[in-house]
Amino acid sequence: MDIFKLDDAIVEKSSSANSVIYRVTDLKQGVKNPNRVNVFINDKYEFSLDLTQVVDYKLKVGKVLSEEELAELRRASEFGKLYQRTLEWVLTRPRSVRETKDYLNKKIFEKKLDAKYIDLIVERLIDKKYLDDRKFAEFYVENRFVKKGVSQKRLRIELMKKGVDKEIIEEVLGGRNDEEEIRKIVKKKRAKYDDEKLIAYLCRQGFSYDLVKSVVAESSD
Repeated sequence: MDIFKLDDAIVEKSSSANSVIYRVTDLKQGVKNPNRVNVFINDKYEFSLDLTQVVDYKLKVGKVLSEEELAELRRASEFGKLYQRTLEWVLTRPRSVRETKDYLNKKIFEKKLDAKYIDLIVERLIDKKYLDDRKFAEFYVENRFVKKGVSQKRLRIELMKKGVDKEIIEEVLGGRNDEEEIRKIVKKKRAKYDDEKLIAYLCRQGFSYDLVKSVVAESSD
């Protein structure tokens, strides 16, 4: 059997047919990201995989791959890179599942990748405890307008838009006191607004009119 070079691939010429052999010739740890491994096929860089993928696919120098296996590894590479970018995005602050799916939808569209990656990545992030709607809701309620004050009604609407389940929302908002939130705003806005304008402003923030009127009247004493 004759062996010769053709377009950077090793080709074995047999009497029956020509077939390209794709051989793993090197595996190098990434410089920028040591958790990724650069894969070289026939002495040429092809793609990178994360360490888990290298183990799962049992890659090692000298392993010969079929075209189907090579295509699968390329898809795995795209999945791994997208997962890593999404993980970094999620770690900047708590995110809801819906937020993450919206983020992935945008990335899938930009990169022209397979939409099935969205559910696979979200499932992995949930399994690894990086995504948790309850923790997200608790973080959101605790940090949303901490000093300015915000109504339960407004928080409820915002969390619903983030895709958080109603049951989780009600449990998280259980310890929230609208009267205390109104007092925060009144303290900040009292010098700027008269009673009428202050009441109108607070009602626009989603607070109950009767509660607003009572707290504003109290602050006028």
